Amino acid sequence: MATSDPTGGDKVVYFGVININENGRTLGSVDIWRSLLTKEMFCEEKRLGILDIVDYIGMPKKKEEEEWAVAVSRKRKGHLRWRLVKLVKEGRFRFEDADEKLVEIEVKDYAIADPEWWSFLVKNNVNRNVEVEGK
Repeated sequence: MATSDPTGGDKVVYFGVININENGRTLGSVDIWRSLLTKEMFCEEKRLGILDIVDYIGMPKKKEEEEWAVAVSRKRKGHLRWRLVKLVKEGRFRFEDADEKLVEIEVKDYAIADPEWWSFLVKNNVNRNVEVEGK
């Protein structure tokens, strides 16, 4: 009996983590997986104390022109302060904050340019602790 491999022989493996900290305390993390063949990254946010499961099956994907990033509120404190997003390169960008309220911000070269929010790219911070206080 012949079998086919829907992944084309590709494997997705655990690649690393980013710990999101505020004043030295962990608020949550971003788990990162990567394709062995294409090097494409897949990310998932984890918040301490939140046990809800995601509403999709499989690895979360982004469009080729997007980058995985973490958006951080300058005004909020605690585990609802940040959100994993698929950031566009330029222009207006909308996403839901941790309270599921719609936020619209300006983006320049994959970085949030807004007085209430800032961001960092996942690909530049794999296996690091990122302190979000004081930014």
